[in-house]
Amino acid sequence: MKSDFLYGVHPVREGLQGRRKPHELFVVEGPLNERLHKLLKLAEEHGVPVHRRRKADLDRLAGQPYHQGVVLSIEPFAYADLDDLLSSWRNSGRSAFFLLLDGVTDPHNFGAILRNADAAGCLGVIVAKDRSCPVTAVVDKTSAGAAEHLPVCQVTNLGRAIEQLKDAGIWVYGLSGEVTDKPLYREALTGHVALVVGAEGEGLRPLTRKLCDGLLAIPMAGQVASLNAASASAVALFEVVRQRLASGGS
Repeated sequence: MKSDFLYGVHPVREGLQGRRKPHELFVVEGPLNERLHKLLKLAEEHGVPVHRRRKADLDRLAGQPYHQGVVLSIEPFAYADLDDLLSSWRNSGRSAFFLLLDGVTDPHNFGAILRNADAAGCLGVIVAKDRSCPVTAVVDKTSAGAAEHLPVCQVTNLGRAIEQLKDAGIWVYGLSGEVTDKPLYREALTGHVALVVGAEGEGLRPLTRKLCDGLLAIPMAGQVASLNAASASAVALFEVVRQRLASGGS
């Protein structure tokens, strides 16, 4: 039976309550704090076997020593299908709200972006199979378990996915650091929207820029020329949230 391993209190808690089937919970030997006791109770409620193990055993399972005394064996991560993602949106009655990542390879940035997207109520995140970070235990931990709830779609061709979103009536906007691009806050983002965030340093690829309906820039008032991908995604995602709340939409 193949398994992934989640570690850390928040990811394990979400893993016990998420889409994937949990197999076994491993908890460090010795006295337990209140948060670990709550995880034991949650595992019992979900019928997940619990095993006490030495810290060295947990280090091996997690692949590193910073696991907060808990590791969850869980079924491998399953990516969403783009057609299913769009079908789910259409059936939801909500305005489209998707995030695409163009070449984000750092797992910590990826995890932080997933956490931002989940918090903003994004309906799904779309990434390319190549030149992108997969969902790993590091990503899951950095996302604080958001990866266990937010649909992540892995596509062969990001450009084709952008075209598919546009054909579905969704406006696709790329985040760009160019001062000549339209400021983010001056674009109406209350309709069917997808945002595209590029890689650290490189930004959006030329083809991705060309395929977007528009390019938006986050105004920078200081000496720093740009934000990192995770920070930029948070600013843009919550600008969509702000506009929709202001207009009474969802």
